[in-house]
Amino acid sequence: MSDLVEVREISPAGLTPRQIVTELDKYVVGQAEAKRCVAIALRNRMRRQMVQDEIREEIKPKNILMIGPTGVGKTEISRRLARLTTCPFSKVEATKFTEVGYVGRDVESMVRDLVDMAIDMMREEEILRVEDRAANVVTDQIADALLPMTTESDPERVESAKKTRAKLREKLLAGDLEERIIEITIEEQVNPQLDLFSQDGMDQMGINLGDMFSGIIPPNRKKRRMRIRDARPILFDQALDNLINMEDVRERGLQLAEETGIIFLDEIDKIAAGGRQETGGPGVSRQGVQRDLLPLLEGTTVRTRYGTVSTENILFIAAGAFNMSKPSDLIPELQGRLPIRVELDDLSAEDFQRILREPKDALVKQYKALLGVEKVELRFEDEAIDEIAHIAYELNQSTENIGARRLATVMEKLMEDISFSADEHRRETITIDRDYVNKCLAGIVEDPDLSRYIL
Repeated sequence: MSDLVEVREISPAGLTPRQIVTELDKYVVGQAEAKRCVAIALRNRMRRQMVQDEIREEIKPKNILMIGPTGVGKTEISRRLARLTTCPFSKVEATKFTEVGYVGRDVESMVRDLVDMAIDMMREEEILRVEDRAANVVTDQIADALLPMTTESDPERVESAKKTRAKLREKLLAGDLEERIIEITIEEQVNPQLDLFSQDGMDQMGINLGDMFSGIIPPNRKKRRMRIRDARPILFDQALDNLINMEDVRERGLQLAEETGIIFLDEIDKIAAGGRQETGGPGVSRQGVQRDLLPLLEGTTVRTRYGTVSTENILFIAAGAFNMSKPSDLIPELQGRLPIRVELDDLSAEDFQRILREPKDALVKQYKALLGVEKVELRFEDEAIDEIAHIAYELNQSTENIGARRLATVMEKLMEDISFSADEHRRETITIDRDYVNKCLAGIVEDPDLSRYIL
C-alpha cells in the first residue's frame, strides 16, 4: 500500500504514463499494449487540465475498447487504475442495464453513480481539512456536558473554573474519562418513506425525495445518556456536518465528475447482437442499450439529484471477451464512439508462473499471509509453482479457457487440506513441492469429466 501512497503524492503533472505502467506491472502480468493505452488516456486527462481554456473545450477523451478473453487482466487493469488515480472512477457491467421502457436500470444511472463517487471524494477531502477543528468541537461539547460553563461574575471563581476546565480537557485528550456517562443531544434527520415509485422508477428519475424533504423538515433532537467513548463518533459526525459546506462540496463534485470522471464498462460484448439478425426477444433490449449508450459516449446532459452533469469529458473504457460475438456486431455508431482498440493476449503457462510469483498480491503470497495468522510458515518450491501453472494452463486448454481465474480454483483445491488443519500445525513449516501438487491434483486432472466440475 505504501507504493500506492507514493504514487498518489505525485502531482498530476508528474504522473507519467511510464509511472502508471510501472505501478500496473506490480499487479498485472503482461498486456503491455493495454497498459500503455490506459496510461496514455489517463495522462491525457491530466494534460487537458493544464491546456489553455480556448483549446481545452475542443479536446475530448478518446474512449477505449479492450478486447480479450476472460481472465487475462481487463478488469484487473481497471481495478488498479482506480486505485492509482485520484479521479472519480466507476466500474459497471453492461449486462445490468436495460433499454428505456424495460424493467431494470437505465444507462444514465452509471453517470449518477460516478457523481455520487465524486461527491464522496470531495467530502472526504473536506473531512481531512476540518477534522482537527471537529475534534476540538467534540472535546468542548464533552467538557460542557461534564462541567458546564460557569455563570459566576466573581473573577476569582471564573479563573478557577477556567483552570479546572483546562485540566478536564487534558484528561479528555489523554483518554482518561472514556467510561464516564454524559448526556448529549442527538440530531436525527427525518427522511419520509414514500412508496409512490419503485426503485427502478426512482433511479430513472434521478431524484431522491428523501433528500429533498430532509432539507425542509427539521431534524428531531433528543437527549441520550451514554459513555464518552460511544458519544465521540456521534458528536464528531455532527460537528463535521456543521463545519462542511455541502453545497460547495456538491458543486465541486459535479465539476470533478464532468472534467476527470472515468467509467469502466465491462461485459460490453454481452449486449452485442452476436451476428444474428434478431427481431424480437432479448436482442431488442440489447440493441436498445447500445442506442442509449450512444449519447453518453458522444456527450449529453444527465440529470442527477445534485444537478445536471455533462458527459462530454468523461472517459469511457469498455471491455469484453467477444467470444460469442465480435466488435463489429456492435451497432456502427457505438463502434465509432470507441475509437481506440486494444487486444489483450491469451495467457501462456509462463504467464501463469509469473502470476503466481511476481504480483504484489500473488496467490502464493496471499496463502502465505493467511496461514501466517495461524503461525504456520508456508513454503512453495519453484518446481511446485511451475507444476501448478502447468496444470492450470492445461485445464484451460482442455475445458473452458477462463484465464488466470483458473489459478484461483486450482490453488484453492491444492490448499484445502492444509487450510482445514492449519491450527494443528502451529509453529511448523509446511513445504509444497511438485509431489504434493501431483498428489492433490493429478487424479482430478486425469479425469476430464471430474475436472470440469471441480477445477
